[in-house]
Amino acid sequence: MFSYYLKLALRSFGRNKMLTALMVLAIALGIGAAMTTLTVFKVLSGDPIPHKSERLFYVQVDAGVRDGYQPGQEPESQLTRFDAETLLAQAKGKRQALMTGGSGIIDPASAVLKPFNIGMRYTSTDFFPMFDTPFLYGQGWSAGDDQGRARVAVISRQLNDKVFNGSNSVGKDILVEGHSLRVVGVLDQWQPSPLFYDPFVGKFDHTEEVMLPYTTALDAKLPRNGNMNCFGREIVNDPMALNVPCAWIQYWVELDAAADAPAYKTYLDNYSEQQRAAGRFERPANTRLRNVMQLLDYINAVPGDVRLQVWLAFGFLLVCLVNTVGLLLAKFLRRSGEIGVRRALGASRRDIFLQCLVEAGSIGLAGGLLGLLLAQLGLWAVRQRPAEYASLAHLDGSMLLLTFALALLASLLAGLIPAWRAMQVTPAIQLKSQ
Repeated sequence: MFSYYLKLALRSFGRNKMLTALMVLAIALGIGAAMTTLTVFKVLSGDPIPHKSERLFYVQVDAGVRDGYQPGQEPESQLTRFDAETLLAQAKGKRQALMTGGSGIIDPASAVLKPFNIGMRYTSTDFFPMFDTPFLYGQGWSAGDDQGRARVAVISRQLNDKVFNGSNSVGKDILVEGHSLRVVGVLDQWQPSPLFYDPFVGKFDHTEEVMLPYTTALDAKLPRNGNMNCFGREIVNDPMALNVPCAWIQYWVELDAAADAPAYKTYLDNYSEQQRAAGRFERPANTRLRNVMQLLDYINAVPGDVRLQVWLAFGFLLVCLVNTVGLLLAKFLRRSGEIGVRRALGASRRDIFLQCLVEAGSIGLAGGLLGLLLAQLGLWAVRQRPAEYASLAHLDGSMLLLTFALALLASLLAGLIPAWRAMQVTPAIQLKSQ
């Protein structure tokens, strides 16, 4: 029966081309707007490491001075070098890593390539297993390399392709800011979106092509990037020194289970009180422990205007559906005579209802196809914007399927009232009027 209903729908489209085109266009406009904004929202709000995001926590400890302190206010967003190194040494989590961003000039020692600037990450050995970084060649450095300030590095696949033509570069050297670093690993394609582990250097458009031990970066005095907040009362000459009151290091911990978070939070509170008793901290214990998604929510990874755009787009889709309901109602009731004849020949109300829904669904699929083209056009327009996330606005396979599913669902919902009204047609009245 479905194929028969589909043939009837196609014939109906041919008899009412203008009305059908209006309904297809109405659904397409609504679907195009909704999928454009929904795709952008998905890019910004997705879980970058879904299999363990509930076990990865960003650590904040308030080392600020007493001046201006208000109970309940947010602590420093980053840690001082002393606190980060102390927590790392105490190692109360399954894994822990301190880190900061950097940049520098790499000299490829090639007649073809000129020296160029790269983004870097200074971190500790647990970074790689903690964030499940995929390796194309080699592996991360060891804890001994951290302690020994070894001149080693892990590079990105893009840099490996550019400098070493994609070959296995493990054991070879790269020259960064005049320092020779031995390559111990090459990452495979890996670009978390957003860049959750350091939201202070750019959440979506930042790339890091060289990673090296934090201790090595300090020893080599490599330049760093990112925020730094110095809150002491004395003039700071070297903000990266061990005991200066400057917060500039991000600190992450991986716990065995999300349920271990309260115990670790208690450990941070106790540490804070110990530092206060020692005279380093002036404020009462004020710590935060946020998992990946909580941190992204805290830093507003999804801007408020994007959320508003999603609501407006779906409101527009609702308006389009209301218009489609009116058009379908006019279309079906115009065929009251035809429906009356079918009923008189033995068709049940259920048959009429299903016939109308198939026709509405066919219109929805056509609207979904056109809506997909409009969504692609809308996403192209988004990619032309200067926003840092703009380049990520692409429809993937799941969003492609969702486009047609949403179009079909919307058209079926729009067809419910007209189909119900059509099946109420009384055969006797229609036959008498013919």
